[in-house]
Amino acid sequence: MTVTEELVVLLDEQGHAIGTTPKAGVHHTDTPLHLAFSCYLFDAGGRLLLTRRALSKPTWPGAWTNSVCGHPGPGESLADAVRRRVGDEVGVRAVGVTLMLPAFRYRAVMPDGVVENEMCPVFVATATGEVDPDPGEVEDHRWVDWSDFRRGVLDGSQEISPWCRDQVAQLPEDPLTAPARGGDSLPPAARV
Repeated sequence: MTVTEELVVLLDEQGHAIGTTPKAGVHHTDTPLHLAFSCYLFDAGGRLLLTRRALSKPTWPGAWTNSVCGHPGPGESLADAVRRRVGDEVGVRAVGVTLMLPAFRYRAVMPDGVVENEMCPVFVATATGEVDPDPGEVEDHRWVDWSDFRRGVLDGSQEISPWCRDQVAQLPEDPLTAPARGGDSLPPAARV
């Protein structure tokens, strides 16, 4: 079996693809703008899968955050990338993958100067199967009540990654019943 290098899609300020670079070296003190996504996974009872990033991650190691984050490969649709990464990171299947925040973008700087700089559309989905996290991606996980979690994020009592804090503030109060957003506001590079 041949292992191929994972690439991320680099973007200009308007969200057009301008090239690719290996994922392994994209995050540093001058991280270029690139395409990513976040996904919030819920179980059949409406609980959110909260994950703690692996301690070996180059950005925000050990931070609690949304269920899954990732980068689509060149030419890969965001929905396909979400399904792929959900399986890879937490070992479940994502069904009903729904776009919630097509134009979400953020830049965050860690205390050591490493930067996240992403156009990062946000999805919700339902998880099926038993959670079996990849230890290289996820240090810990737990199912939490969405309303309690959201309240804690909004009032500052829930420690969370900077992107998750900003996403929760923009997500609908009940993302499971909210209508999907159209893809017109996606970065052009994500409209495959």
